Amino acid sequence: MNILVTGAKGFIGKNLIAELKNCGINQIFEYSRDSDPSLLEKYTKECNFVFHLAGVNRPQNENDFFEGNANFTSQLLELLKKYENKAPIVVTSSIQAELDNPYGRSKKAMEQLLLQYQQQTGAPVYMYRLPNVFGKWSKPNYNSVVATFCYNIARELDIQVNNPDNELNLCYIDDVLEEMLRALVGTPTEQGEFCVIPITHHIELGTLANLIKSFKDSRTNLNIVNMDDPLTKKLYSTYLSFLPVDQFSYDLKMNLDNRGSFTEFIRTPNQGQVSVNVSKPGITKGNHWHHTKNEKFLVVSGEGLIRFRKLGAEDIIEYRVSGEKLQVVDIPTGYTHSIVNVGETDLVTVMWANECFDPVKPDTYYLEV
Repeated sequence: MNILVTGAKGFIGKNLIAELKNCGINQIFEYSRDSDPSLLEKYTKECNFVFHLAGVNRPQNENDFFEGNANFTSQLLELLKKYENKAPIVVTSSIQAELDNPYGRSKKAMEQLLLQYQQQTGAPVYMYRLPNVFGKWSKPNYNSVVATFCYNIARELDIQVNNPDNELNLCYIDDVLEEMLRALVGTPTEQGEFCVIPITHHIELGTLANLIKSFKDSRTNLNIVNMDDPLTKKLYSTYLSFLPVDQFSYDLKMNLDNRGSFTEFIRTPNQGQVSVNVSKPGITKGNHWHHTKNEKFLVVSGEGLIRFRKLGAEDIIEYRVSGEKLQVVDIPTGYTHSIVNVGETDLVTVMWANECFDPVKPDTYYLEV
């Protein structure tokens, strides 16, 4: 199958082409604004399917709306007619096609051209009026407010929130791609004369801004955002794609002493926290117990001995652990416990606790094993 993608270098186009290649489809005719115009003739003659994604969102001249949206569509359809090519067409319009502004009118004109073409030729046309699409590779100050907020907040630039109560209708690029692949095999999600992206999200502008700010703050407070919420999960992935290339890494606060170090890595609202403990050779850490707090220890480097004694008992239980064989050791409540570095190198242990440390209520009581 030869697939023509117009707007191939745009936000949706780049994502779609990458996903088509993931699916093993490599016969892709990529056409963009800077392509040789003669290629469009060849592509419209040989293609078996068209993803018409080309469009103009924010031109310097209002006339460019019609040139990039309606006039280019007319040119594309005339070439398909010329070669009697009835390849199915997926086209991305906009919810603004219902509005009386230059962009909306140009999209409405594009839609009418495609509907007339479908009636005249019988070629399948799958038309999507997309809401605000967000995701990786989108452009700030062009594709969506999400892109602008992510870009600016990641760089500590100001953002503008004129009406925090304004509700946005968003859809995520991966959900758009899944729907386009359904259209590719002839099973689009249809509602009347239009097709739709089944999964969309609604959020107020002020809430969106605060949520994206919390992503940046998570590097200092170590809080992981709520990945149970689909929109939050998608927004966080989008935010990470906007990090400056010299800011992928960030420092953690290492609590250092002569025994080694203890460093918090991740904190969550309801799934506890993860920390990294480093013990020097011969050092014992722990010798305490908990009422409710429970932990999991995973030694990833070095050799250690984890020792337990149930409160009121005399028997000591020992587990020898090593980075050579990764094993998780549960730390039950009601057992005083310690971890001893019995090797000749640093003992590195990843520790998970079921609750984040609260200095007001630490639930930690000293008692030697």
